[in-house]
Amino acid sequence: MAAYLQWRRFVFFDKELVKEPLGNDGAAPGPAPASAPAASKFLCLPPGITVCDSGRGSLVFGDMEGQIWFLPRSLQLTGFQAYKLRVTHLYQLKQHNILASVGEDEEGINPLVKIWNLEKRDGGNPLCTRIFPAIPGTEPTVVSCLTVHENLNFMAIGFTDGSVTLNKGDITRDRHSKTQILHKGNYPVTGLAFRQAGKTTHLFVVTTENVQSYIVSGKDYPRVELDTHGCGLRCSALSDPSQDMQFIVAGDECVYLYQPDERGPCFAFEGHKLIAHWFRGYLVIVSRDRKVSPKSEFTSRDSQSSDKQILNIYDLCNKFIAYSAVFEDVVDVLAEWGSLYVLTRDGRVHALQEKDTQTKLEMLFKKNLFEMAINLAKSQHLDSDGLAQIFMQYGDHLYSKGNHDGAVQQYIRTIGKLEPSYVIRKFLDAQRIHNLTAYLQTLHRQSLANADHTTLLLNCYTKLKDSSKLEEFIKTKSESEVHFDVETAIKVLRQAGYYSHALYLAENHAHHEWYLKIQLEDIKNYQEALRYIGKLPFEQAESNMKRYGKTLMHHIPEQTTQLLKGLCTDYQPSLEGRGDREAPGCRANSEEFIPIFANNPRELKAFLEHMSEVQPDSPQGIYDTLLELRLQNWAHEEDPQVKEKLHAEAISLLKSGRFCDVFDKALVLCQMHDFQDGVLYLYEQGKLFQQIMHYHMQHEQYRQVIAVCERHGEQEPSLWEQALSYFARKEEDCKEYVAAVLKHIESKNLMPPLLVVQTLAHNSTATLSVIRDYLVQKLQKQSQQIAQDELRVRRYREETTRIRQEIQELKARYLASGCVEALGLTLFFTGYHYFSHGVPWWPGSSGSNVVTVWDGVRSLI
Repeated sequence: MAAYLQWRRFVFFDKELVKEPLGNDGAAPGPAPASAPAASKFLCLPPGITVCDSGRGSLVFGDMEGQIWFLPRSLQLTGFQAYKLRVTHLYQLKQHNILASVGEDEEGINPLVKIWNLEKRDGGNPLCTRIFPAIPGTEPTVVSCLTVHENLNFMAIGFTDGSVTLNKGDITRDRHSKTQILHKGNYPVTGLAFRQAGKTTHLFVVTTENVQSYIVSGKDYPRVELDTHGCGLRCSALSDPSQDMQFIVAGDECVYLYQPDERGPCFAFEGHKLIAHWFRGYLVIVSRDRKVSPKSEFTSRDSQSSDKQILNIYDLCNKFIAYSAVFEDVVDVLAEWGSLYVLTRDGRVHALQEKDTQTKLEMLFKKNLFEMAINLAKSQHLDSDGLAQIFMQYGDHLYSKGNHDGAVQQYIRTIGKLEPSYVIRKFLDAQRIHNLTAYLQTLHRQSLANADHTTLLLNCYTKLKDSSKLEEFIKTKSESEVHFDVETAIKVLRQAGYYSHALYLAENHAHHEWYLKIQLEDIKNYQEALRYIGKLPFEQAESNMKRYGKTLMHHIPEQTTQLLKGLCTDYQPSLEGRGDREAPGCRANSEEFIPIFANNPRELKAFLEHMSEVQPDSPQGIYDTLLELRLQNWAHEEDPQVKEKLHAEAISLLKSGRFCDVFDKALVLCQMHDFQDGVLYLYEQGKLFQQIMHYHMQHEQYRQVIAVCERHGEQEPSLWEQALSYFARKEEDCKEYVAAVLKHIESKNLMPPLLVVQTLAHNSTATLSVIRDYLVQKLQKQSQQIAQDELRVRRYREETTRIRQEIQELKARYLASGCVEALGLTLFFTGYHYFSHGVPWWPGSSGSNVVTVWDGVRSLI
C-alpha cells in the first residue's frame, strides 16, 4: 500500500473558466481567466444536467428534460430531444461516432436504451438506430451504469439490484444482437469496464462491496472474484497502457488497481470519493473535503450537497500530486481536446490545461527535485537529449553539495550526449580519482572513449595501484569486447612500468612492434624477442628483423644468424605461432640483411656462405660481400697455410661466374686488397690485354710480357708494338726479348722497318747486330716482292696485248657477216637498244644498230 501523505504537490495544471462563444463585444470563444469581471462572458450550461460524457470532439450532456446536448470545440451548444422525461446515462464511443444513452420516456421504472448514429440525421436530429428496454425481465430495477466496447459487439448495463446484462452482437441493430443476464448479486452495480487483451475480452464489474471480472469473448463467461472491496457510483475507471490497462476502483480508504485475474497495487488516498477518472496517465479523484466544516463529519450525505469538494490529479507512476483544487458541487469531470473539464452545479465549465513538459521540469528544478524530474521526463517520453540535460543538472547539483559519488552516477547517464571533458575537468580539479575512474570506465564500456580518455583511465588505475581493475580492464575475452585504444593503453602502461600488462595487450592484439620494443628496450629479454619474431607471419617477421636485427645480433649473434638463414631461404613460422603456415618458398631478400652483421664478421661469413651454397641465385650483393670478406681475411692472414686456403677460396669465388656483370666492382676489390692473381684473372676475363701487359711491365716481368703478346697478340696486334717500345726504353740488355718481338713483328709485318729502327734508336744499348737479322730478312723479302711485282707486270702486259688482238678479230668478223653472232660478252647496254645474242641485219638498213654495238665495245676497250 502506497501512502499519499508524503507525495509532493505541484501545480502542473492551469485552471481557467470556459468563455462563451464570440459575442457582440468581440470576445473570442475559449477559456478565460476566472478573475474576469463580467459573469456573462463565461459559458453556462443548461440547468438540470444529470449525466455527462465526452468523445469524438465534443462534450455530451443529458438533462432532466430528456435532452442531449453537444458542446464542440467551437463552444456552440446544440441539442435534441432524446427522451420524453429524462436522460440518466450516456456513453460516447471514442473510435466510432456512436452514442449510447439510457433514459425514460414514461413514468415508472422502465428505462430505455437508445443507440444514436451521430453521423446520420433524421429530421435534423441524430439517427436512432436501435431502441430496446434496459430491463431484460419483468422485475423493475434502476440502471446504475453503462459501458460499450469500442468494437460495437458488446454492451453491458448494470442495475441497482446487483444484476448485469450483456448485449452481445452488433449493438446498433436488433436482429444481430442478443441480450442475456451476465451477473446477479446482492449489491448495486456501481461500475463497468471492458478490457481487450489480444483476442480476449474481459468485463470488470464493481459493486458497492466487491470486484469481479468476466471473460465475455467465450461461451461460458468464466468469472474471477478479485476483491471484497467496492466503491460508489462513478468511482471506477480503466487506465491507459501506462498502467497496463488496469481497472481502478476508488474506495473511501484506498484506491485499488486490478488485472483481470488479480489485484494489483493500492494507494491510500483517503476521503469520501465522488468521482474517479483517468486522463493521460493521471488519476483524477474528486472527493468530499471533510475539513471544510466541522459539522460535515456528523451530517448525512444528502445534507452535504453544498459542501466543497477537492479535485486531486495523481501521477501514480512518479508518486506526486500534479494538481489539487477545491470546487463547489462538482457534477462530473470530462476529458477532451487535451484538457480536463470540471462541470459544477452552477453550469460553469472549468478547464484544466496541463502545463508543457519543460515548464513542469523547471518547476521541479527550482525545488531541486531532480529524481522526480527524471521520472516525469521519462513518463512524458522526453527525448534522450532532454534527459541528458536533466542528468547533467542533477549531477551539478549533487557535485555542488559535495555528493561526488552521486554526481558521477548522474554524469554517467549523460554519456553519449554530454562532452566528457566537462565531467573530467570537474573530478580532476577536485582530485576525485575514484569518481573519475568510474566515469571513464563507463565511457570505455560504451565504446565512446578516445585515446586521451584511455590514457587518463590507465593513469587513474596506476595511481590507485589497482592491479585487479587494471587486469579486468585490459584482459577482455575477444577483440569485439575491446572498448579502448589498444596502442594508447600500451604506451601508458609501458610508461608507468606495467610491462607485463603492456606485453599482454601487445601480444593479444598483434601490436608486434610494441611487444618487441618493450622486450628489447625495457626488459632486455632478447631471447624472448627473437622467439616472438620467429612465430610471426613472413612479412611481419621480415620487417621486424630489419628493425631490430642489429640489436639482436649484438646480444645473441648465433641465434639471430640462424633465424636470418631461415628467413632468407624457406621461412616457416614456428608452430606456436597463431597464424596459418606460409606457403613454401617464402623468403626475404638476403642482401637487405647484410648491414645487420656489422661488427660480426664471423656470423656474416657463415650467413653469406650459407646463402651462396643453399641458394645459388642469391642477390649479387651476397657474392660481392663474400668476396670482400674473403679478400679481407686473406690480406690480414699471416699463417701461410691458412692464407693459401683463403687465396684458393677467393679465386674459386671469382671463377664462379657471379662477377661477369659486376666486373668493375670485383676488380676494385681485388686491387684494394692487392690480390694480384685476382686482378690478372679479371683482366683476362674482361679482355683487358693492355692492362695485363702494363701490369707485367710495371713489375718488369719480361717473360710474362712476351707470353701475353703470344697469347693475345692475334686478338690485339698492338701488343707487340707496345712490347717493342717497352723493351726499347730499357737500359739493361734485352736483346733476347727484342729479337723475339722483332721476329714476330717481321713475320706478321706489323710495323714498317723505318718505324722499327726509330723505336730501337731510343735504346742506348741496342746495336746494329740486334736488328741486322731483321733488316736482312726485311730487305730479302722486299727484293723478292719487287721481282714478283715485275713478273706480274710483264704478265699483265702480255695479257692486254692478247685481248686487243681478240677485239680486232671480232670487229672484222662483224663487218663480214650479215648477222652478228653472239658476242663474247654476256650483255651490251646502249642508249637505245638491248642486245642478248645478236642483231639482225638486212640490205637497206641504216646500220645504226651495228654502230651502236661497236661504240659499246670501244668503250670497254
